[in-house]
Amino acid sequence: MDDANKAKDIISKIAYITIASVSKDGKPWNTPVYSAFDEHYHFFLVSWKGNQHSTNIVGNPNVFIVIYDSTVPEGTGKAVYIKAKAYELSDEAEIEHALAILYTRSGKDPHKTHSEEFLGSFPRRAYKAVPEKFWMNSHGAVNGNYVDTRMEIQFVNIINA
Repeated sequence: MDDANKAKDIISKIAYITIASVSKDGKPWNTPVYSAFDEHYHFFLVSWKGNQHSTNIVGNPNVFIVIYDSTVPEGTGKAVYIKAKAYELSDEAEIEHALAILYTRSGKDPHKTHSEEFLGSFPRRAYKAVPEKFWMNSHGAVNGNYVDTRMEIQFVNIINA
């Protein structure tokens, strides 16, 4: 299986991503979150607007996502690394799209929650991360020593895989 298909397989079967964000004062934060994605590999999540990653996204859209397949034996794990821009959704149609994607993936009824529950004085928000670059982990050697490396995957290859 080529790297684009491996990446697509990992993204499809692993529901939790880790999303790294940075606060306005430069402090890094990394957290696992449940997510789902659409046909363009835009990632969606919902979270309390007071969570650190939520406030970080509002203040700085630059995020880094890792989706690691921990279901395989030690030494054989693969991961997808994604540089992305993330933002809080404020358009009701976009929120409805995000909720439909998220709840369909989790097997829940997407019609039980509505966009207005993610706006105004409600505590949760919907977020979207739009990928800019993808990588997969690989391996190599430096002076005869094993090292982990990253190989970039063209986005179009993932969508078309």
